[in-house]
Amino acid sequence: MGRIERAAVIVTGASGSAYGLRAIQQLADGGADTVAIFTPTGEAVAKHEVGLLLDPHDRAGSLAAFLALGPSARVRVADDADLFDPVSSGSNALDAVIVAPASMGFVASAAAGLASDLAERVVDVALKERRPVVFVPRETPLNLIHLRNLTTLAEAGAAIVPAMPAYYTMPKTVDDMVDFVVGKALDVLGFPHELFKPWGS
Repeated sequence: MGRIERAAVIVTGASGSAYGLRAIQQLADGGADTVAIFTPTGEAVAKHEVGLLLDPHDRAGSLAAFLALGPSARVRVADDADLFDPVSSGSNALDAVIVAPASMGFVASAAAGLASDLAERVVDVALKERRPVVFVPRETPLNLIHLRNLTTLAEAGAAIVPAMPAYYTMPKTVDDMVDFVVGKALDVLGFPHELFKPWGS
């Protein structure tokens, strides 16, 4: 897998917006040009769960301030309704896409190949261009429809990294458990991080 220089993080309306926000933070501070895409419900859930308020006049700036990104971090917030955004085209495909958290509704849309908004289109483009896509599903219990849709995405080339924190790292806070899940998603992409110590280190 090549170096991740341009990535997108899609934050959908499932509970667990902290996963997507931490992924944005790690990618942007790690040197990747990062595009954040919030579905309408994803933005509402992030406001409810962690207090994120995106300034309509400076969405990228308000996100960077909320995440306390470093001065060299490069992040922008794309409008989910803008299918003319450059990342909607296969000729401008990103190096990697993370969907975190991934709602089962979004998983179903992606598995069906829908591209009715920018978030769905970005996933569709990444899959057709054979670029890495990581889904972090956040739902329990899973019914058979959920499992079949996730299987379809895995068969299409996506990696499925469920939001299942480990405990061998001896987490002390919720942030520690978020870090483990996001770290595993970044591991799939080969993107360096220090979110948790590997077993045995």
